[in-house]
Order: sequence, then structure tokens, then C-alpha cells
Amino acid sequence: MDGSGKSTQAEYLCKHLDALEKSYILRAHPAEDNYFGQNSREYLLKKGKTAHVFASIFYLLDVIRSLVLYHGKPVDYVVFVRYLMGTAYLPESLYMIGYRFFHWLVPKSPYMFFIDTSPAEAHQRIESNRQEKEMFESLEKLEKVHKKVSTIASRPEWIILNGDQPEELIFEEIKQVLAL
Repeated sequence: MDGSGKSTQAEYLCKHLDALEKSYILRAHPAEDNYFGQNSREYLLKKGKTAHVFASIFYLLDVIRSLVLYHGKPVDYVVFVRYLMGTAYLPESLYMIGYRFFHWLVPKSPYMFFIDTSPAEAHQRIESNRQEKEMFESLEKLEKVHKKVSTIASRPEWIILNGDQPEELIFEEIKQVLAL
């Protein structure tokens, strides 16, 4: 969910992997290094259903691009940010269908983390850290998305972490689970 600390935790993990001299690929979506990610980000900064549709399409193409480019690369770790949980941003009637489809289709890990941050905490972080807000970053939208991501994360493949605690404690939990 926006404001949960996903990117922060991914950066901590990559710094830790550097210190352990492990190789990795870090992919956060939407990515800034390609046409699809850039357009997804651009549409996320707009409002309305048309912007939502285009943001979703470009997001999907950005993720597919990453899968094609990085699948099978000889690295120790692949760190994806907002990989399957991105389906929670689809409309209510589609998000679980989208999740099940992509869960079936894409490579997965036994280490899929959900940083469960309350909408109020996520909103406070967004308000204090961002100048431009995306279409899903109001408190009302965060509450709706949180309901959907919580439903997805209740599935057995997810490791749920308390995202309202200090970021250092969250990272310690991640290291423990990964045995790093």
C-alpha cells in the first residue's frame, strides 16, 4: 500500500545484501527507467477513471517488462516492490480475479512480505514526505486499498509485518525471516 514503507525496506535489504556481498536485482513499480513505468507514474498523478485505466495498463506493461528482462538472471536475490499487490488497485470487482490470474502466471517466492500499515499511518507518512500525491493517496482511498490488500495478504503465501512500528524493527523482522 502507498506509504507503507515498501521502498524503504527494499533499500535496507539491498544495502544489507551489498554488505553480505550478495548479488541482487531491485525492481520497484512503477519504474522510472522505462516508458511504461514513466507513463504509469504520470497517470497516477492525475484523477478520474480514464487516468486509473491508463495507470493500470502502463503498470501492467511495466511489470511484464521487468519479468521478461530479469527472469532467470543469475543473481542471489530478486527484490520486487509492489509486485502482486498491485492488483489491489484494480476496481473492487476485478482485483481478486487479477490477483489469482497473476499469482498463477508469474514467478513467486516463499518470501512475499506484506507491510500492514494502517491507512492513518500511511496517510500521515504521505502527507509529510511527498509534494505530489497520487490518485490513491487520500485517506479515503488508502482505507479502500487497505481493505483489498488485507484480503490478499490473508492468503497463506504472504508474510505479514506490522508496518506501524519503526522501520528498523520491520527490517529486523525481514532479516529474521530471510535468515540473513
